[in-house]
Amino acid sequence: EAQLEESGGGMAQPGGSLRFSCATSGFTFSTYDMSWVRLAPGKGTEWISCINSVGMLHYADSVKGRFTISRDNAKNTVYLQMNSLNPEDTAVYYCLAERVATNREWVYWGQGTQVTVSS
Repeated sequence: EAQLEESGGGMAQPGGSLRFSCATSGFTFSTYDMSWVRLAPGKGTEWISCINSVGMLHYADSVKGRFTISRDNAKNTVYLQMNSLNPEDTAVYYCLAERVATNREWVYWGQGTQVTVSS
């Protein structure tokens, strides 16, 4: 059974930093694209960053230059370093694992972790 467990959420002041970890098990981590998405109050789900299975990075414009995604295949873990936080970053953050093969797709979600940015 695939499991994704986020950690590192919490409260931060504007301009502050937080670092997320998403520890995974139950699937072949190195073959999956890993993403972070967030759900803010009153807003839809926003994709914010992805690191694919070969290490290519992608960021949403809203976090580019502030957030950094990385992965450690030896630890089956993906990370999100968040700097220069602002109140608009307040959301529940989810780790997401995806793999697409011919005629099949695997998608696994973490349970989510809350981030609140407030002075």
